[in-house]
Amino acid sequence: MTERYERQMKKGVLEILVLRLLGEKEQYGYQLISELKCRSGEYFILKEGTLYPILYRLEDDGLVTSEWSAPKGKEVSKKYYRITGKGRAVLEETAKLWKIFSQKVDQILDGGNVL
Repeated sequence: MTERYERQMKKGVLEILVLRLLGEKEQYGYQLISELKCRSGEYFILKEGTLYPILYRLEDDGLVTSEWSAPKGKEVSKKYYRITGKGRAVLEETAKLWKIFSQKVDQILDGGNVL
């Protein structure tokens, strides 16, 4: 049962995490998967089938853009994603919302109430 809740919570936060990482530098898919895994202490381990639909949605919404790199020697082309100005604004708003949301959830879980 807890797996279901964990999946739902992760699903709700992945877009903001991807935007956050792209806000630091442009990256390709495997880099994003590795960064999420590393920075979360292996809590966020994504498969390509999870990440790429997120990237496509973000691109459709105008929050990120993508561009293929030119192949160099034996290296294959990679599709790099970068955040847009609109994406930065959404990231800022969503990060604030997430902080409020998580504070309120913690408040309830810790047994506190606001009068």
